[in-house]
Amino acid sequence: MVPESIAVLGGGLTGLSAAFHLSRRFPAARITVINKDTRFGGWVRSERIKFPFTGQSGNQEEAEVLLEAGPRTLRPNARSVLELIHLLNLSSSLITVPKSSAAAKNRFLHIPGSEGIHRIPSSLLDIVTSFKPSNAHLGRILASSVVREPFKRRNRFPGAEDESVDEFLSRRFGSEFARVFGSALVHGIYAADSRKLSLRAAFPSLWNAEDRGRGSIVTGLLRAPPSEDDLSYDLGELQDKMRDVSVYSFKDGIGTLVNALVKYLREQPNVHMHGGVRIMGLRLNSRNKRLEVTTSSQETFFPRYVVSALPLHQLREVLSPAIPIPHLTTNTYSSVTVVSLVFPSPPSSPVLHPDGFGYLVPRGVDGYSAAKGSGILGCVFDSSSTAAQDICHSGRGFTKMTVMLGGPYVSPTSCASSVSAPPSPQVDILTLISELSYQLNQPLPSPLLVKVYSNIQCIPLYSVGHLQRMDELKSVLTSEPWNGRLEVVGAGVGGVSVGDCVEAGRNVGRSWD
Repeated sequence: MVPESIAVLGGGLTGLSAAFHLSRRFPAARITVINKDTRFGGWVRSERIKFPFTGQSGNQEEAEVLLEAGPRTLRPNARSVLELIHLLNLSSSLITVPKSSAAAKNRFLHIPGSEGIHRIPSSLLDIVTSFKPSNAHLGRILASSVVREPFKRRNRFPGAEDESVDEFLSRRFGSEFARVFGSALVHGIYAADSRKLSLRAAFPSLWNAEDRGRGSIVTGLLRAPPSEDDLSYDLGELQDKMRDVSVYSFKDGIGTLVNALVKYLREQPNVHMHGGVRIMGLRLNSRNKRLEVTTSSQETFFPRYVVSALPLHQLREVLSPAIPIPHLTTNTYSSVTVVSLVFPSPPSSPVLHPDGFGYLVPRGVDGYSAAKGSGILGCVFDSSSTAAQDICHSGRGFTKMTVMLGGPYVSPTSCASSVSAPPSPQVDILTLISELSYQLNQPLPSPLLVKVYSNIQCIPLYSVGHLQRMDELKSVLTSEPWNGRLEVVGAGVGGVSVGDCVEAGRNVGRSWD
């Protein structure tokens, strides 16, 4: 049955994507988007800040930088995002980083307990030539693990359906590789402990590669079938333009995508946007089988279908206990503090970091509890990759970096009902800059600008068995009494990237026709 009314709960990227595609698929349906904040977009927050500094001529000038509290660059492999860019006419706002650039090719690690950062080899030739004193440690780990992995016996436990990222990588590449490279990768994407994160939920392609390679991940990756173009996406000429692009963003940040979605939805006569309104209750009336959504504005909606893009623990809090949905509070959530720093860098001064995308910090040998300092997960060299977002009229006289803190260095937050969010952490900027100087092996000057963003409970930690639990959740929703009228999507269900969230929203309501 074609729906006459749909409620979308949550106005982050998943909810906005769902409303966008539903409004196009069902132009006669009344679509109501309800978001607890007046600002839509969830964790995407882009802002411009002006600040004074001394220019190259020695005169006092004003510059402007673009800061991101959440995601800052996107990969062109997410067709759902490229489709939105095309449909919303945002191509002229793009800034791209080519694969040939230093920002694309140079990525680094800081090994806890050592000064400086080390470039990660990006090819077999890189591994062979990486045994110079400054990079010998990484080269040794890669040579002794990746090169030998295809010759190791198949060693997945019989009947195993999932394992942690650390267990998986330790089994195939060794514990040192898993700690140094695996934990760093997980820090950069999930801000989580790789010993707790589900491999199949976080990196399903690696699990599939082991199957395809008959026990060898390297062999399976080399045997990967070529990707095929999916003609269901309306991409215009964007896919061709993105073939040599490593990552991209927009002149005014990722918020450009959110702003365009909100503008489009507000212009649609069948879409009604309610910002600053909390969901107080969601129930299925047992007598008349009607869905009822109550809100903090004292309104009650009776939609035919509901799309919940709320964090799973928030959905649990508003659901009627009469019809429980399983696994909504199983996973914990990570909190991440983002610190944007702008340093003076006149032409006569030494560069503050090498040309590249940035660096990650793996888990130390002693884990997280024994770690000292601010708990740095990684640092992005924004001035290398997204300098086009900033405005400086007399040439570039500053360097912008973004530091990520927290994650597994603070206790993950349980999301059982009635547990409130933890307080925002306090950041000692002087200590942080001292740690950055040590990690970069480069003294840093006093910053011109500091901006701290606290993202509390922002990333779900998929514990082992997550995919099976989500299959059970979806089975409940397609059965009596829900019968497919409630769809639960978003980062807590499957995928934390911008592409994952946009794709999830794109796919809702496929069975409603």
